Amino acid sequence: MSPKESAVSSEEGALSPDETTMRGEADRPPLAERALAERVRVVPPSGIRRFFDILATMDDVISLGVGEPDFDTPRQIVEAGVESLREGRTHYTSNFGTIELRRALAAHLERRYGVHYDPATEILITVGASEAVDLALRATCDPGDEVVLHEPSYVAYVPAIVFAGGVVRHVPTRLEDDFALDPAAVEAAITPATKALFLGYPCNPTGAVLPPDVQDELAAIAVRHDLLVYSDEIYDRLAYGTYTHRAMSALPGMRERTVLMGGFSKAYAMTGWRVGWLCAPAPILEGIVKVHQYRIMSAPTAAQDAALVALTTAEADVEAMRAEYDRRRRLVVDSFNRMGLETFEPRGAFYAFPRITSTGLDADTFAQRLLEEEHVAVIPGGAFGPSGSDHVRACYATSYERLEEAMARMARFVERCRPA
Repeated sequence: MSPKESAVSSEEGALSPDETTMRGEADRPPLAERALAERVRVVPPSGIRRFFDILATMDDVISLGVGEPDFDTPRQIVEAGVESLREGRTHYTSNFGTIELRRALAAHLERRYGVHYDPATEILITVGASEAVDLALRATCDPGDEVVLHEPSYVAYVPAIVFAGGVVRHVPTRLEDDFALDPAAVEAAITPATKALFLGYPCNPTGAVLPPDVQDELAAIAVRHDLLVYSDEIYDRLAYGTYTHRAMSALPGMRERTVLMGGFSKAYAMTGWRVGWLCAPAPILEGIVKVHQYRIMSAPTAAQDAALVALTTAEADVEAMRAEYDRRRRLVVDSFNRMGLETFEPRGAFYAFPRITSTGLDADTFAQRLLEEEHVAVIPGGAFGPSGSDHVRACYATSYERLEEAMARMARFVERCRPA
């Protein structure tokens, strides 16, 4: 073959630039598969959502799955929100929230827990406690920073840490210890890369609390290792028996290193109003507000006005709801133990966390069959961390009468399932 013929043959076999591009695109996965960030792809969907989707297609279901008060928002709080709208309070507030609500919250925290925050520079009103958690982590976590977190714990904590670029260091808790957090295990999980300790107590899903001696030891560990502490105390008002809640930032040496978070959803039955709060030393809060102002601007104005009335007028309502939760708590815990589903006594929040191994079923199968056969919804404990894999979460924020019926249905189911 002559050089000219060889060149022609080579040109005929070559791909044009457009053809090369098309072949390269054909070899790549579709854009929809490549669009999501890696940190989003590695986080699995919520283990709770699947059961909610099934539940929505069924009738006569008693749901013990949703962590939401069954009470309506107290009337005077609703009226305050309505009046706020009627008065034309439909505009942005300060990024920090209304100064009236921040002042009332500061007084509330000082009165209950003896910890003082400057309403002008150390308190931020957020869109629920969920935004508070997200803000705290995104404003303070650098890529690779380790956060020590107990488990089982609320399903949103791990994703929030991952989305912020942090690395989770799990500390397991166990039924045999009443899901108490072991300070020695916390300290053993700390490495040179550890920046913070994350606490969510009273605990969702277990109902466990931090006894005073454990809380004191955790504070000492945080000081000794110079750690930041994120403390989500959304269930602070729902405490039972002799247990008395203490704010983490009220402990010696903790105010300057604690990001304290909470909200109005649980104690005041205000889940749909979406009002939370975050307190931190002014230099830390200044950075957190940066994230909030570019992401949200401010929490809803009418909801903030309603929250102010909640803080100033609804103490009797909170206590009445807490007392009813306590009555339900005793029913549910006693019922589970009679069924042979071993359950420790939760001292906070509104959840019971029975162990279901006596049925011979794993938690996913237990929850799915219970829903299909008896129309009672609970959440598999593995959704909250590996230590919960032999348990289910049952929320007792539903009426006493419906709880009695739910317990009767579950007893039938457990009796059928128990190995001979």
